[in-house]
Amino acid sequence: MGLFQSFNISASGMTAQQFRSDIIAENLANVKTTRTEDGTPYRRKVVSFQERGVNTFDRYFTESKKRGSHIGNGVKVSDVIEDESTDFIMEYDPSHPDADENGYVSYPNVNLVTEMTNLIDASRAYEANITAFGASKAIAQAGLQIGK
Repeated sequence: MGLFQSFNISASGMTAQQFRSDIIAENLANVKTTRTEDGTPYRRKVVSFQERGVNTFDRYFTESKKRGSHIGNGVKVSDVIEDESTDFIMEYDPSHPDADENGYVSYPNVNLVTEMTNLIDASRAYEANITAFGASKAIAQAGLQIGK
């Protein structure tokens, strides 16, 4: 693995976790949104990741495949999906303008505890990538000092 590849891997992780944090913040901001442009309550969004592709012409990739080992190239956001598996939260409030004929209002399927837990997870993953980036930087600096 090249030195700059380790920087790219850490940077891709930081970028992905920042995007995940932005989506979580959007979920938290819309916790009480009962009507979107399409007339339905806001649906919680979830980010999914996948491995970034490795350049098949990279000699490290070629050698790695020969040895049967695996070499990664970071992570990327593959999709942002709406959470269809959980139902909207129904609350009785007949005075609400979005109440149905029985007086119930459908609130988004956003759970504050889940979102805050996911936000902490994204923050810790971001910090781990910062630490890995810093370690790669220290290794590069140590290598440059050897050449003095």
